[in-house]
Amino acid sequence: MIKPNSTDGKLAPTAKSGQKYSAVIADDHQIVRAGLRLALETPGLVEPDGICVLEEAGDGLSAISAGKRHQPDLMLLDVSMPHAGGVEVVVEVKRWCRNTKIAIFTGISAPGIVGNLVDAGADGLFSKAGPNEVLYEKIPHILRGGRYIEDRFLQILENEPQRSVLTDRERQTLNMIVAGNSNKEIANGLGISVKTVEKHRTSLMQKLNVSSIAQLMARALKDGLIDPAIEL
Repeated sequence: MIKPNSTDGKLAPTAKSGQKYSAVIADDHQIVRAGLRLALETPGLVEPDGICVLEEAGDGLSAISAGKRHQPDLMLLDVSMPHAGGVEVVVEVKRWCRNTKIAIFTGISAPGIVGNLVDAGADGLFSKAGPNEVLYEKIPHILRGGRYIEDRFLQILENEPQRSVLTDRERQTLNMIVAGNSNKEIANGLGISVKTVEKHRTSLMQKLNVSSIAQLMARALKDGLIDPAIEL
Protein backbone atom coordinates (compact mmCIF):
# COMPACT_ATOMS: atom_id res chain seq x y z
CA MET A 1 0.00 0.00 0.00
CA ILE A 2 1.40 3.39 -1.00
CA LYS A 3 1.61 6.08 1.66
CA PRO A 4 2.60 8.93 -0.65
CA ASN A 5 2.44 11.89 1.69
CA SER A 6 3.87 10.33 4.81
CA THR A 7 7.24 10.36 6.55
CA ASP A 8 9.40 7.47 7.62
CA GLY A 9 10.36 9.18 10.84
CA LYS A 10 10.56 12.45 12.70
CA LEU A 11 11.32 15.42 10.48
CA ALA A 12 14.53 17.29 11.15
CA PRO A 13 13.80 20.96 12.00
CA THR A 14 16.76 22.41 10.13
CA ALA A 15 19.24 21.58 7.39
CA LYS A 16 21.86 18.98 8.25
CA SER A 17 24.58 20.20 10.62
CA GLY A 18 23.61 23.82 10.01
CA GLN A 19 24.74 23.61 6.36
CA LYS A 20 22.75 24.36 3.23
CA TYR A 21 21.04 21.52 1.46
CA SER A 22 22.43 20.76 -2.02
CA ALA A 23 20.62 20.01 -5.28
CA VAL A 24 21.00 18.97 -8.91
CA ILE A 25 18.39 20.16 -11.43
CA ALA A 26 17.70 17.93 -14.45
CA ASP A 27 15.47 19.21 -17.24
CA ASP A 28 16.05 19.45 -20.98
CA HIS A 29 14.77 23.05 -21.12
CA GLN A 30 17.30 25.66 -20.02
CA ILE A 31 14.62 28.21 -19.14
CA VAL A 32 12.99 25.72 -16.74
CA ARG A 33 16.35 24.94 -15.10
CA ALA A 34 17.07 28.65 -14.69
CA GLY A 35 13.71 29.28 -13.03
CA LEU A 36 14.07 26.35 -10.65
CA ARG A 37 17.64 27.33 -9.81
CA LEU A 38 16.59 30.88 -8.94
CA ALA A 39 13.79 29.56 -6.72
CA LEU A 40 16.00 27.08 -4.87
CA GLU A 41 18.86 29.50 -4.32
CA THR A 42 16.72 32.43 -3.16
CA PRO A 43 16.91 32.62 0.66
CA GLY A 44 13.54 32.21 2.30
CA LEU A 45 11.61 30.97 -0.75
CA VAL A 46 12.19 27.24 -0.26
CA GLU A 47 14.73 27.09 2.59
CA PRO A 48 15.70 29.92 4.99
CA ASP A 49 19.28 30.05 3.65
CA GLY A 50 18.47 28.81 0.17
CA ILE A 51 19.60 25.55 -1.43
CA CYS A 52 22.98 25.24 -3.16
CA VAL A 53 22.52 24.08 -6.77
CA LEU A 54 25.64 22.07 -7.60
CA GLU A 55 24.91 21.31 -11.25
CA GLU A 56 22.29 21.46 -13.99
CA ALA A 57 21.73 18.55 -16.38
CA GLY A 58 20.00 18.65 -19.75
CA ASP A 59 19.62 14.91 -20.35
CA GLY A 60 19.10 11.72 -18.40
CA LEU A 61 22.63 10.35 -18.59
CA SER A 62 24.06 13.68 -17.41
CA ALA A 63 21.59 13.63 -14.52
CA ILE A 64 22.74 10.18 -13.43
CA SER A 65 26.38 11.24 -13.75
CA ALA A 66 25.78 14.43 -11.74
CA GLY A 67 24.02 12.44 -9.04
CA LYS A 68 26.92 10.00 -8.71
CA ARG A 69 29.48 12.81 -8.70
CA HIS A 70 27.83 15.16 -6.20
CA GLN A 71 25.59 12.91 -4.07
CA PRO A 72 23.18 15.84 -3.61
CA ASP A 73 20.48 16.03 -0.96
CA LEU A 74 17.90 16.70 -3.69
CA MET A 75 17.47 16.04 -7.40
CA LEU A 76 14.71 17.96 -9.20
CA LEU A 77 13.96 15.85 -12.25
CA ASP A 78 11.89 16.09 -15.42
CA VAL A 79 10.54 12.82 -16.84
CA SER A 80 10.93 13.39 -20.57
CA MET A 81 14.61 13.93 -21.39
CA PRO A 82 17.02 12.66 -24.07
CA HIS A 83 19.22 9.57 -23.59
CA ALA A 84 17.60 8.33 -20.36
CA GLY A 85 14.12 9.14 -19.11
CA GLY A 86 12.72 9.75 -15.67
CA VAL A 87 12.11 6.19 -14.53
CA GLU A 88 15.61 5.04 -15.50
CA VAL A 89 17.18 8.09 -13.82
CA VAL A 90 15.22 7.47 -10.61
CA VAL A 91 16.31 3.80 -10.56
CA GLU A 92 19.98 4.61 -11.14
CA VAL A 93 20.17 7.59 -8.78
CA LYS A 94 18.49 5.58 -6.02
CA ARG A 95 20.98 2.79 -6.69
CA TRP A 96 24.07 5.01 -6.40
CA CYS A 97 22.91 7.91 -4.22
CA ARG A 98 21.03 6.40 -1.30
CA ASN A 99 20.57 9.69 0.55
CA THR A 100 19.41 11.73 -2.45
CA LYS A 101 15.74 12.70 -2.46
CA ILE A 102 14.18 12.82 -5.92
CA ALA A 103 11.33 15.22 -6.75
CA ILE A 104 9.74 14.77 -10.18
CA PHE A 105 8.47 17.95 -11.88
CA THR A 106 6.62 16.89 -15.03
CA GLY A 107 3.79 17.36 -17.48
CA ILE A 108 3.48 13.61 -18.12
CA SER A 109 0.30 11.93 -16.84
CA ALA A 110 0.30 8.44 -18.43
CA PRO A 111 -0.86 6.03 -15.68
CA GLY A 112 1.83 3.44 -16.40
CA ILE A 113 4.64 5.99 -16.16
CA VAL A 114 3.20 7.63 -13.03
CA GLY A 115 2.93 4.20 -11.41
CA ASN A 116 6.48 3.27 -12.43
CA LEU A 117 7.87 6.51 -10.99
CA VAL A 118 6.16 5.85 -7.66
CA ASP A 119 7.27 2.20 -7.67
CA ALA A 120 10.86 3.23 -8.49
CA GLY A 121 10.98 5.34 -5.32
CA ALA A 122 10.36 8.95 -6.34
CA ASP A 123 10.06 11.03 -3.15
CA GLY A 124 7.91 13.73 -4.75
CA LEU A 125 5.70 14.00 -7.82
CA PHE A 126 4.62 17.47 -8.98
CA SER A 127 2.73 18.63 -12.05
CA LYS A 128 4.15 21.39 -14.26
CA ALA A 129 0.53 22.44 -14.78
CA GLY A 130 0.14 23.15 -11.07
CA PRO A 131 1.25 26.19 -9.05
CA ASN A 132 4.97 26.37 -8.31
CA GLU A 133 4.14 27.33 -4.74
CA VAL A 134 3.17 23.72 -4.00
CA LEU A 135 6.61 22.56 -5.13
CA TYR A 136 8.35 25.21 -3.03
CA GLU A 137 6.23 24.39 0.01
CA LYS A 138 6.75 20.62 -0.12
CA ILE A 139 10.48 20.41 -0.95
CA PRO A 140 11.48 21.03 2.71
CA HIS A 141 9.12 18.21 3.73
CA ILE A 142 10.80 15.88 1.20
CA LEU A 143 14.31 16.90 2.22
CA ARG A 144 13.51 15.98 5.81
CA GLY A 145 12.32 12.48 5.04
CA GLY A 146 8.74 12.99 3.86
CA ARG A 147 7.05 11.99 0.63
CA TYR A 148 4.54 13.99 -1.38
CA ILE A 149 2.49 13.03 -4.45
CA GLU A 150 0.14 15.68 -5.85
CA ASP A 151 -3.55 14.80 -5.68
CA ARG A 152 -3.74 14.82 -9.49
CA PHE A 153 -1.33 11.89 -9.67
CA LEU A 154 -2.95 10.07 -6.76
CA GLN A 155 -6.25 10.20 -8.63
CA ILE A 156 -4.59 8.80 -11.76
CA LEU A 157 -3.23 5.88 -9.72
CA GLU A 158 -6.55 5.25 -7.98
CA ASN A 159 -8.44 5.18 -11.31
CA GLU A 160 -5.85 2.99 -13.02
CA PRO A 161 -6.88 -0.62 -13.61
CA GLN A 162 -4.76 -3.34 -11.97
CA ARG A 163 -1.38 -3.30 -13.67
CA SER A 164 1.46 -5.75 -13.82
CA VAL A 165 4.23 -4.83 -11.42
CA LEU A 166 7.57 -4.77 -13.19
CA THR A 167 10.95 -4.86 -11.47
CA ASP A 168 13.47 -2.06 -12.03
CA ARG A 169 15.48 -4.27 -14.41
CA GLU A 170 12.36 -5.30 -16.29
CA ARG A 171 11.39 -1.65 -16.79
CA GLN A 172 14.89 -0.83 -18.04
CA THR A 173 14.89 -3.86 -20.32
CA LEU A 174 11.46 -2.98 -21.70
CA ASN A 175 12.54 0.55 -22.59
CA MET A 176 15.70 -0.73 -24.29
CA ILE A 177 13.75 -3.39 -26.24
CA VAL A 178 11.30 -0.77 -27.49
CA ALA A 179 14.24 1.47 -28.45
CA GLY A 180 15.42 -1.32 -30.78
CA ASN A 181 18.38 -2.66 -28.80
CA SER A 182 19.50 -6.27 -29.26
CA ASN A 183 19.97 -8.63 -26.32
CA LYS A 184 23.72 -8.05 -26.49
CA GLU A 185 23.31 -4.26 -26.52
CA ILE A 186 20.91 -4.42 -23.57
CA ALA A 187 23.34 -6.65 -21.67
CA ASN A 188 26.21 -4.22 -22.30
CA GLY A 189 24.08 -1.22 -21.38
CA LEU A 190 22.85 -2.69 -18.10
CA GLY A 191 26.03 -4.53 -17.17
CA ILE A 192 24.34 -7.95 -17.09
CA SER A 193 24.66 -11.18 -19.08
CA VAL A 194 22.76 -11.94 -22.28
CA LYS A 195 21.19 -14.90 -20.48
CA THR A 196 19.81 -12.55 -17.82
CA VAL A 197 18.40 -10.26 -20.53
CA GLU A 198 16.63 -13.27 -22.03
CA LYS A 199 15.11 -14.05 -18.61
CA HIS A 200 13.86 -10.46 -18.32
CA ARG A 201 12.34 -10.69 -21.82
CA THR A 202 10.53 -13.91 -20.90
CA SER A 203 9.28 -12.42 -17.65
CA LEU A 204 8.00 -9.31 -19.47
CA MET A 205 6.14 -11.44 -22.00
CA GLN A 206 4.50 -13.44 -19.22
CA LYS A 207 3.56 -10.48 -17.04
CA LEU A 208 2.12 -8.49 -19.95
CA ASN A 209 0.51 -11.57 -21.51
CA VAL A 210 2.04 -11.16 -24.98
CA SER A 211 3.86 -13.57 -27.29
CA SER A 212 5.91 -11.33 -29.59
CA ILE A 213 8.01 -8.16 -29.51
CA ALA A 214 5.39 -6.38 -31.65
CA GLN A 215 2.69 -7.27 -29.11
CA LEU A 216 5.02 -6.24 -26.29
CA MET A 217 5.52 -2.80 -27.85
CA ALA A 218 1.79 -2.37 -28.48
CA ARG A 219 0.95 -3.33 -24.89
CA ALA A 220 3.65 -1.03 -23.52
CA LEU A 221 2.25 1.86 -25.56
CA LYS A 222 -1.33 1.12 -24.52
CA ASP A 223 -0.48 0.90 -20.82
CA GLY A 224 1.86 3.91 -20.79
CA LEU A 225 4.83 1.76 -19.76
CA ILE A 226 7.25 3.22 -22.29
CA ASP A 227 9.50 6.00 -21.10
CA PRO A 228 8.56 9.22 -22.98
CA ALA A 229 12.23 9.97 -23.60
CA ILE A 230 12.41 7.13 -26.11
CA GLU A 231 12.07 8.07 -29.75
CA LEU A 232 10.08 5.38 -31.54
